[in-house]
Amino acid sequence: MSIRHSGFATLMRAGTRCAILLGGLAGAHAAVAQSALPLDRIKLPPGFTIELVAHVPNAREMTWGARGTLFVGSREGSVYALTFAAPNAQGTAKVITIARGLRQPVGVAFHDGALYVSAVSRILRFDGIEARLDAPPEPVVVTDRYPTDGAHGWKFIAFGPDGKLYVPVGAPCNICEPDDRYANITRINPDGSGYEVVARGIRNSVGFDWDPRTKDLWFTNNGRDMLGDDVPPDTLHHVTRVGENFGYPYCHGGDIADAQFGSKRACRDFTPPAARLGPHVASLGMRFYTGGQFPAEYRNQIFIAEHGSWNRSRKIGYRVTLVKLDGGGKVQSYQPFAEGWLQGESAWGRPADVQVAPDGSLLVSDDTAGAVYRIRYRG
Repeated sequence: MSIRHSGFATLMRAGTRCAILLGGLAGAHAAVAQSALPLDRIKLPPGFTIELVAHVPNAREMTWGARGTLFVGSREGSVYALTFAAPNAQGTAKVITIARGLRQPVGVAFHDGALYVSAVSRILRFDGIEARLDAPPEPVVVTDRYPTDGAHGWKFIAFGPDGKLYVPVGAPCNICEPDDRYANITRINPDGSGYEVVARGIRNSVGFDWDPRTKDLWFTNNGRDMLGDDVPPDTLHHVTRVGENFGYPYCHGGDIADAQFGSKRACRDFTPPAARLGPHVASLGMRFYTGGQFPAEYRNQIFIAEHGSWNRSRKIGYRVTLVKLDGGGKVQSYQPFAEGWLQGESAWGRPADVQVAPDGSLLVSDDTAGAVYRIRYRG
């Protein structure tokens, strides 16, 4: 059941130092020159271009409001709203800070006029937010039942075709046997009731979406660290039934027994991934492309933001990749789509999420450069 708190003092939980600043524009950003970031280094397929939409500090997950507002979460405590003067959210955007002082509010989702925000153990809701960007309402605490662990505690969230809010819970470690609260994807009703585990055996998912044709859930998963440069891969998964188990911590990548826990369960006991991605690429936000601007071959295919490796002797990732499916939903290929944020061993940006815009372009958030980009097809 949702609980409305009546002020900052009651909103703050014991042991946290959380203060939400409500009201006012907090430093709306003016349009910035393209030369502010080295976008000329980004390589794209022929016919595609990339441009800056806005500077957004530590930009992570993105979601659209019903009136064309783009909401953006971050790991640094703030939540932002981007408003566009041009139709269909084209051109550059003005940035409004609608909340500060939250605990890693990475996840944002919009439903029935309200913005839902993840804050590690809590899901918050800002009602009627698009009509109140200049003076945001006090948030409703939808639920505070999720674990308080900081490790893999930030949460990508989204509403599914069933009208439920999907909330992942990462493992509180690199590799361990956590209890049933962890290493899963859950779902709840919009009021916080009806908690249910949808999928298990997932080390840390920070991105998921639903196939527009079948309504099946697909998600990215970050593989464990400290097994070497090329083991294990990050993975892309397809959920076909509620309660499906994908193997963590016993099996990685479908057939790699864990060095510590692999003897306890065989890989054949679990659902293998739909695709192996690059090792340690940190696959985060993913979306099916449902727009009409890109060529037909991109329709209903998957774009993935790869944040980039830290657990390798040579860096990989730092790009947006494309996974192509056949008509039956089987993975046919996995390839780079946009790359160039990594130059040698130095990265000037790290993609964190992708989102289809109303005009059919593809938006990309970057938490390192602090930006939201638009990839457009011009033919």
